[in-house]
This record gives sequence, structure tokens and C-alpha cells, in this order.
Amino acid sequence: MPHQFSLNQIVRKPAVTSKGGIVASQSRRAAEVGAQVLAAGGDCVDAIVATTFALNVLEPWNSGIGGGGAMVLYRARENRYQVIDYGMSAPQSVRAADYPITGDRIASDLFPWPRVKDDRNVHGPAAIAVPGVVAGMEEAHRRHARMPWKDLVEPAAKIAGEGLLVDWWTSLTIAGAAVDLRRYPASAAAFLKDGLPPSSPWSITAETRLPQDALKATLLHLAEAGPRDFYQGDLAKSIASDIKADGGSLSVEDLAAFRAHLREPLAIPYRGGKVLATPELTAGPTLAHALRLLQQNLKPASSPDAVAYAEYALALQEAYRERLKDMGDADGKRSLGAEYLAPACTTHFSVVDRHGNIAAVTQTLLSSFGSKYVTPHTGIPMNNGIMWFDPVPGTTNSLAPGKRCLTNYTPVIAETQDGKRLAVGASGGRRILPSVMQLVSFAMDFGMDLDAAIHQPRIDASEGALVLGDTRLPADTRKALAARFDYKEAPVQTLPMKFACPSVVMRDGDTNSGAVEIFQPWADAVAES
Repeated sequence: MPHQFSLNQIVRKPAVTSKGGIVASQSRRAAEVGAQVLAAGGDCVDAIVATTFALNVLEPWNSGIGGGGAMVLYRARENRYQVIDYGMSAPQSVRAADYPITGDRIASDLFPWPRVKDDRNVHGPAAIAVPGVVAGMEEAHRRHARMPWKDLVEPAAKIAGEGLLVDWWTSLTIAGAAVDLRRYPASAAAFLKDGLPPSSPWSITAETRLPQDALKATLLHLAEAGPRDFYQGDLAKSIASDIKADGGSLSVEDLAAFRAHLREPLAIPYRGGKVLATPELTAGPTLAHALRLLQQNLKPASSPDAVAYAEYALALQEAYRERLKDMGDADGKRSLGAEYLAPACTTHFSVVDRHGNIAAVTQTLLSSFGSKYVTPHTGIPMNNGIMWFDPVPGTTNSLAPGKRCLTNYTPVIAETQDGKRLAVGASGGRRILPSVMQLVSFAMDFGMDLDAAIHQPRIDASEGALVLGDTRLPADTRKALAARFDYKEAPVQTLPMKFACPSVVMRDGDTNSGAVEIFQPWADAVAES
């Protein structure tokens, strides 16, 4: 594909190694918050909770307490794997009739659904599903945390008190959503200046910050009152009241009924080891299909060659074909369900502590800034999970009261034949699965450490017949892929990203390592100090 980027640029971001714990995140500052918790004696799960709330403040376009997600955990003492599922669901009072189809064939955002009048399922209060992140943190904290809830939420409130620091990445991200943020007064007040995206100053001594006073107050209240307040207390009442007043269907009853679910991981045998993935309405079952095909057809050499990349493409294309045969939250179909291939805005982080507990955590608002709606009184950017549903009645994935949302995220923990463990996941919508599969293969088929794996070029094969290759691939591999597939290529770049954005940690014996996407400007793996 045509581009104007440098052909000579080389980018590296070395993996971090430590005997202590590590947090690998798309936000360095959020990773630092988690690493500080580990240094204070916190468990892996304590770091998860603190990092999650910090991300809500630092990266409000990707995730936060207005969204949902899932995590895969490994508990070292019990030698046990768990999944905590806190994906979003439709409100009980939602009605398909409230989302009339206009007749246009394609919606205006991520999915190929017919367009709904006024894009009510895409942005605004009517697009909001029941959020699950706080319930997910509640469940993880209840089961495994060492530190008080308050101590894990307060660091995020402190960061919110500083205001959102505007740099070039902040400006670009807000600019991409500004046209819809302008529709909602609280959103415009939170993220725009005079109705326009903010810009960072040229002067080295000046800075621009966006106040987050309402969000700070919300986090301080949540720290004191505890997680149930979000669903059954004053916060629940305020959130539901704001959304109802502006035309949404989310109610206090919807919030009160929401719970996160502990699930058995999907265990996928691979190369004498195993991969533990999220089950049901995630891309975990599709990953299982792709890895089964790789196990059968890929004969690993010393490093990934043209044959290996061709097998990656074939496995992914076949797995996606199976995935798209059926969709939705219906009995017998949850292992295949997923939205159509489409980009989204998500965050992923991975954590390992000094005791060997390890976690892969993926969370999302769905679109960038979710519904583009910020609750006026609590300052929370809310999801647009209703867009995950097909507005056409009568399909497996049609909108219905209380129905669980489909997702494309794929957090996993892999255990290699020789006992290493790696937690891996990514952001990037449809591109998540190819990234996760290849990173698992780099470690389990080729024995790569994280520094080698994160710098190894990847392909994407999530768009039907098209195979997209990284221009850093060897010339013979690129030529072989072009001869066999509908092949295009692109450089790794920051925005828009053509490949997913992974964050990975690994434990080998008593040594931990962490690595992140080399071209994501904020991402870092941070070790406790």
C-alpha cells in the first residue's frame, strides 16, 4: 500500500528483565503505577486493579470504568489458571424498535450492520451497554488481592487531579473522535478546547492539561465507598440518572444486577505445552482453531521463514472463516461468536510478580472514546457496546435485553513445554488474534525470548483473502507471500496502526521479562524497583 514513511528508519524497544515483578502496558505511566504496587508488596492482582484505574485516567479513549473486558490469571501457589469475564451486556429495557434501520447498507463506524437512524447504536447515551470493569476488578480483588481497595484506586484519583497531559499522541487521538465528542457537552468540556482538539505547546517549558475534576471526585468516592457503589450506590444512581436524562436505557436495576463471572479457561494443547485462553464470546475459540491448524501443518525451522508465514496466513484465514459462520450469544454458538472483522480501540496489559503469579488483561470501550458520551456528573467516558449487536431482528447476534456483547479480544497465558509462561494480548480489534497467535508461535515454536519475539515482524490475515505483511520481513518471505496470496504490505507505524499493539510478560524460572509494541509511543514494560 502506498505510503510516505521513511524506508531507513529502525525502531527498537528492548525487553525489560528483572527478578522482581513487571507490568507491560500501552501507557508507561499506568505501568509505573502497577509496578509501584508490586514494589510495595502487592500481588499481581493488586497491580491489575491499580493499573486498570490509572488507565481510565491516562488513556480514556481505549478503556476505563465505563467499559468491559476479561483477564486470564495464573496463580503460582495453587498452580491454577482462571478467567474472570466482565464483558458488557445490553440493558434489560433496551428495545430493538428504538434502533430503526435507515436503509443504508453500512453503519458509520466499525461493523457492516445496516445503518441505524441517527447512529443511535454508535454514539450517544443509547449506545451504552452495562459496563463491567469495576465488577471485574471487584471479583479479582476479592479473590486474590493483598492490599486494600482504597490504596489501589487512589493513585488514579491523584493522576486525575493533575489533569490529562496533552502531547502529540493525545492530540491525534482526540482529533480522531472530535466530530462526535462535540455532540455532547460533558464530552466536549472534558476533551476539547473551544470545540477543537487541544494541541501541545511548542515551548519546552509550557504544557497543556485538560482538567479531570469530575473523574477525580468519582475515583475518590469509589476508593472510599468500594466497588459495589458503582453498581448499587450513589455512583450507580448518578450514572443511570445522567444516561436516562439524555435518552439512554441503562438503569440502576441494570447496574445492580451486573456481576463478573469466574470461568474455566479454554485449554489449548500446543507443542507439548498449552495455551490458556478466554472462552465463549471472545476470540479464544478462534485462536484454538488456528493453533490446531498450526500444530498440524507448521514444521518449525530455526526461525520463522516464508513457509511459516504462509502457514500463519492459512491458519488465520481458515479460523476466521469458521468464526464468521455464526455469531452471537445463543446456546451452542458462543464458541464461534464474534463481530465482523473491524478495528476497535482497546487496551491490553500483562503483569507478572516476583512470586510467579501472572496475568493477561484486555479491556475496551469498543470504539475510540466508546459512545463519545461522558456522564456529566461523574466524568466517566462510557462504552458503545450496543454497536456490537446486529440491529436487524432475528439473527443470532440481534440486539435483545440483557444479551451479552460479543468481543474480539484474546488475552492468553501460554505454558511452554520447558515450563516458561508468557502472558500475551493486544489491542487492535480484528488484528488482535493474528498478533497473539504469532507471538505464541514465536515463543513455543521457535524458542524466542521476548526481546526477539517483540521485534520479529508479523503479518495480519484478518481481512478475508487479504494478507498484510510488515515491510521488515525478509525479501524472500515477502516474495513468497505475494505469489500465494492477495498480498499487501505496510510499515509498522503509529497511527493508524496496521498491526495490533501487544504487551507481553514472560517468566522463565525465577526471572521475569516484559516487552511492548515497539512503535506505540507511550508503551513500556516497567519493572518494580
